[in-house]
Amino acid sequence: MFAMKRTRRAGIAAALALGVTLAAAGCSGGGDGGSGSGSGSGGGDGGGDAEVSITMLPKNLGNPYFDTSTGGAEEAVAEFGGAFEEVGPSEASPTSQVSYIQTAAQQGVGGLIVSANDPEAICDALDEARSAGVKVVTFDSDTNPECRDLFINQATSEGIAQVQVDLIAEQIGGAGQIAILSASANATNQNAWIELMEEELASSHPDIELVQVVYGDDDDQASFDRTAALLQTYPELKGIVSPTTVGIAAAARYLSTSDFKGKVALTGLGTPNQMREYVEDGTVTAFALWNPADLGYLAAFATQALVNGDIDGAEGDTFEAGKLGSFEVGADGAVLLGDPYVFDAENIGDFDF
Repeated sequence: MFAMKRTRRAGIAAALALGVTLAAAGCSGGGDGGSGSGSGSGGGDGGGDAEVSITMLPKNLGNPYFDTSTGGAEEAVAEFGGAFEEVGPSEASPTSQVSYIQTAAQQGVGGLIVSANDPEAICDALDEARSAGVKVVTFDSDTNPECRDLFINQATSEGIAQVQVDLIAEQIGGAGQIAILSASANATNQNAWIELMEEELASSHPDIELVQVVYGDDDDQASFDRTAALLQTYPELKGIVSPTTVGIAAAARYLSTSDFKGKVALTGLGTPNQMREYVEDGTVTAFALWNPADLGYLAAFATQALVNGDIDGAEGDTFEAGKLGSFEVGADGAVLLGDPYVFDAENIGDFDF
């Protein structure tokens, strides 16, 4: 099942007031399978004076995290005067993005910004798009490096893993059973974080036992049900880490009305607007994220720089990203946004995304 697309000229797109600091990944839609007319000129061969057309392809539509990152990208495109379109599937399955990539290539867009549902499943389609001159930038969740031009990394995998381990260790007193509620089993970013969390737990927290990793597939109800099952299966469970915005919100919703509230700690990656009520009612003590609006904003400026030929994605390339300043391309074509940020009762009221 596929979801709707949104097309708009950046000149009439509202520049979103999302200049807040720092915020992680999930679902919904219905529509046309990615067909439709292109959005402006600025095809894959670039050209500094041409209008840059950008298509944004998140894992799925209807996810608050990706709604926010798309808003940031729209803001950037409005600033540099391009054309913008968002398309995407309703479900975050490994191959659900392929038809949208093919359509973008057929339309001759200048750049494609993708959060990959699978590191390999969309590579053939991306290769075809790049052969047609489309610049490919991944964000949030990467493909294999050879399948794209740049990856806009929200934070280092080590930093994301570390902050989540630190939070859960503090919240359960450094000992006890924990579980991880992840997104899909194939999600590149989730799997990298989990592997590093496992390593950090083993080396620095020998009294914390990771009993199981389960997958809610970035679906609210599935994540809610996985939370319930974990607590039934492991009555001694002390904490849950959910490195996905859909998962942590669903787990918090379950805990908030259960006998486990205040007894089972929950942390992970979430947005302030999703998690505010659960922090305020004591279900959640603290969680982390970056600002997905900044992530989308940076991805759009990076795409513009590629399309215009200002950079080619080589290590050491530098480019300007509007209000965020100057960035440098690192190894394997990666560009780092920054460090994760911790939200708690003292600061969550300062953010709105």
